[in-house]
Amino acid sequence: MTTLALPRKTLHITTLAVPLAGWTLHTTVLRRRLVQARRDPLTSTWRREEFTDRAQRLLKRHPNEVVLILADADHFKQLNDRHGHAAGDTALAAIGSRLTEWAGRHGVAGRLGGDEFAALARIEPRHQELRLEHLARLMTRPVPYGDGLLPLTVSLGAATPAAISTTDLPTLMRAADTAMYEGKYTGTVIQADPERTSMPSINGRRAGRPGTSTPHPVA
Repeated sequence: MTTLALPRKTLHITTLAVPLAGWTLHTTVLRRRLVQARRDPLTSTWRREEFTDRAQRLLKRHPNEVVLILADADHFKQLNDRHGHAAGDTALAAIGSRLTEWAGRHGVAGRLGGDEFAALARIEPRHQELRLEHLARLMTRPVPYGDGLLPLTVSLGAATPAAISTTDLPTLMRAADTAMYEGKYTGTVIQADPERTSMPSINGRRAGRPGTSTPHPVA
């Protein structure tokens, strides 16, 4: 039997293709791992730092078409105590998933810490009120768990650059955070106004909440 010899050029290209394909696969896997490292593993929302970066870019590009939401699970400790931590994790995952769904592919959702979340959605001003009403309904739906349903309520505060007269993210977060606490346990989205931006805060959050701690000076 006669074996056809491949031209040297063909062999050379084939030999190069193997390590190149391996490097491409390695680069793709590495990129995916880097992206996953920026996400919260429980809720698949962005971690605080990545959320902040993405939210600031979105604010800069579309200052007149965004709504910032801060969300806080109601009675979360009682849910954990009554149903267990696995149930609490299920509730948090549901909150993250629903915020991500609401923000859409042009928005961003993040977990700030514990049972606190934030989302920034790109919404035309004429549709914002309806979208906020939809979010309030979305966040009151019970969460499937085991053979039953977990009750879920989430306090929500909203702020827009138009209402607060700024695109500064910490200022918007401060206003939304204050609005959220004013409407705690109401099941509605409370919208911020300019007067709420004067409340004391650290990193755009009320003192004592995750992300507000400041390092002690080194002696």
